[in-house]
Amino acid sequence: MQNPNPTPGTGMDRRDFLKTVSVAGAGLALGGAPLLGADAVPGRRRRYAIVGLGSRHAMYQDAIEKTYREHAELVAVCDLNPGRIKVAQVRSGRNSAPVPRGYLHTDFAKMLAETKPDAVIVTTVDATHVDYLVATLDAGLDAITEKPMTTDAEKCQRILDACARSGKHLRVLFNYRYSPSRTQVKDLLMSGVIGEVRSVDFHWMLNTHHGADYFRRWHGEKKNSGGLMVHKATHHFDLVNWWLGAVPVSVTATGKREFYTPEMAKRFGLESHHERCHTCPEQAKCGFFMDLAASPKLKELYLDQESHDGYFRDRCVFHPRIDIEDTMNVVVGYDDGTTLSYSLNAFNAWEGYTIAFNGTLGRLEHSNVESVYVGAPDSPAGSLAPGAIKTRLIPLRGSARDVDPWTGTGGHGGGDKVMLDDLFLPNPPADKYLRAADERAGAQSMLIGASANLCFKTGQPVAVQKLVNGLGRPVYAPMPPRTGPLPMPPPRPWSP
Repeated sequence: MQNPNPTPGTGMDRRDFLKTVSVAGAGLALGGAPLLGADAVPGRRRRYAIVGLGSRHAMYQDAIEKTYREHAELVAVCDLNPGRIKVAQVRSGRNSAPVPRGYLHTDFAKMLAETKPDAVIVTTVDATHVDYLVATLDAGLDAITEKPMTTDAEKCQRILDACARSGKHLRVLFNYRYSPSRTQVKDLLMSGVIGEVRSVDFHWMLNTHHGADYFRRWHGEKKNSGGLMVHKATHHFDLVNWWLGAVPVSVTATGKREFYTPEMAKRFGLESHHERCHTCPEQAKCGFFMDLAASPKLKELYLDQESHDGYFRDRCVFHPRIDIEDTMNVVVGYDDGTTLSYSLNAFNAWEGYTIAFNGTLGRLEHSNVESVYVGAPDSPAGSLAPGAIKTRLIPLRGSARDVDPWTGTGGHGGGDKVMLDDLFLPNPPADKYLRAADERAGAQSMLIGASANLCFKTGQPVAVQKLVNGLGRPVYAPMPPRTGPLPMPPPRPWSP
């Protein structure tokens, strides 16, 4: 993703940015094509631009230039770092694709005017999504964004207002919905096998490889990421919203940072925290040392580009600049009466999650163990450990049975490929699970995290739907009705 620090000499504040893009938008009412991969003009390849050229963008660039090249073309790339623009253009050459035109972030409006994309894919720093999404929508183009949609309620409102002005929905890319095992959970819940869900217990663990990495990067400051409650947990909250087919109404939460701190560095035997790993005098002593130079991918994207913007990808995980939490607990109340109990821990002994749905006819238990090593060249994001997925159904007063999990290959347990088909194919397969998400789903998940952040400050419950105006209900697949007769559980022998 894009570096949050402006390039020296080319910085643009929010007022100047909006002024520039509003002028461009007045002359660019081109009219975007529908989302979900439909052609802007029948028989013509759909034209894409990507803004934000950090590690996440590569999946979309490769998809456009290789897998879906018959249906799509990349016409422009944009970033605040000119070095990463060149890296993206070199990647196009490696993909045997036409080299897209490159633009600095200050020339975003110029890029829209000159290259006339049908859609813009936003993979920048989370807090900057809003400016590019609003500018794209106001230009009449299709807007597609990585999760989270944005980082706070004020930015969310700007996006909702832009959707209303343009009459368009944007697309929020929640690849976890598309993972086969998580789709299977949705299928089971839709079937009514455990009746109506009344409560959910959800615990997500980040290990000290992946979890620590959020504290090295721009994610470690809430002004950039909204903290892990927004950047990471928006995935999880969206899953629960989608699994239940419900929207959140209330949030209470507590959060703290006790592991990734300067005090903990000393307890681990270090003299102190330091600025970054690359120049750290205690490299040999620190189990959290990250060698950027040893990863060709990270070296090319970050270490080799530091001269352009001064962004350090390997800052110390114990640095006092960090203001995000590493331990969080949340309770969410839903409009259908369901209650979610959720936790996120960023320094755990293993990576993955456990979740249990308690229904009127039984219980569904599901767990997933991920194998993550940051910077590994052959490790897709969200890779699963062998035998990682377990799903079990336990009927009321009945015997538990294991369910053979649906599986896939590639990033995020096979979810990335399914999502990309849904995004880039002209006529994607019909989807009874309705996995494609728009700004309503993006807002409903992000606002749970934003509410949790407010709870951390005030200690008071937050009414989620009151944080913004004009937020509609996402379109969800039908779930079992919550009224009418239920079968009586079978009798059990009485014992004193």
